Amino acid sequence: MNATTALRTYLDFEKPILELENKVAELKAMQTEGKGPHIADEITKLEQKAKAALADTYAKLTPWQKTLVARHPERPHALDFIGGLIEEFTPLAGDRYFAEDEAIVGGIGKFRNRSVVVLGHEKGADTEQRIKHNFGMARPEGYRKAVRLMELAERFNLPIITFVDTPGAYPGIGAEERGQAEAIARSTECCLRLGVPIVTVIVGEGGSGGAIAIATANRILMLEHAIYSVISPEGAASIIWRDSNKKEEAATNMKITAQDLDQLGVIDAIVKEPTGGAHRDRESVIIATGNAIARMLSEFDGKSAEDIRAQRHERFLSIGR
Repeated sequence: MNATTALRTYLDFEKPILELENKVAELKAMQTEGKGPHIADEITKLEQKAKAALADTYAKLTPWQKTLVARHPERPHALDFIGGLIEEFTPLAGDRYFAEDEAIVGGIGKFRNRSVVVLGHEKGADTEQRIKHNFGMARPEGYRKAVRLMELAERFNLPIITFVDTPGAYPGIGAEERGQAEAIARSTECCLRLGVPIVTVIVGEGGSGGAIAIATANRILMLEHAIYSVISPEGAASIIWRDSNKKEEAATNMKITAQDLDQLGVIDAIVKEPTGGAHRDRESVIIATGNAIARMLSEFDGKSAEDIRAQRHERFLSIGR
């Protein structure tokens, strides 16, 4: 097994691909050691077979499999998109009421030579970071920080870009004591009243009110294998059937995939991911996301604050009509 295969995390439904890629790695190791000089053709065949298996698997993912891909630990998170797309990024911290919440990262920077305010849920890339960022689950101070930064954007007439990736708002006792529901509602209301354009990208999980608090935008993009839902499939299965094992059935019935939500008019566009998911080629998906954001922002060039606000209101009022 080579280093790449050893370090990569494979999901359960990817096991046939793992076996093929491991075999390729073993043959390449033999070839490097000079033990198998005549196996180049076999390596090429196996590589093509692995590539075809990957493409075939990802072409027909079920909603539950997409949920697993959206939660993949190696998937790019908000800080990866900020690092790849935002120049001169200056992080801004604290809600000016209680504390700093690192589940939501935010600040100002330049997106393709244009000053912007950026916000996003950050899940973290390893155990230490996940604990630091609370797995992307924001507390009330995170949403109050988001409001502070969005109001800053309004004051200086800066567009807002948000990256959504959260299983949901943090449900702990402390968060409830400090007004979690009120903080989410205030953040959603703040999005609706702003006169600057907001473009949201759902990059992984878009979990309920925790997501919509910074996703009440003029334009909403979703990565191809991201999900966006009012509750997790496990949570829905527990409530509806009293059985979390029915999560696959729940995922299908809830219409949580980018493809379903595009048809329903909940989102505006889908950003295509590389074959095998965003985690297999972070750089290309970050570039594709940047291009999509630029297209969406350009639609609001020269528009008045009233027009931008009215478009956002109409966008949400028209869902389900």
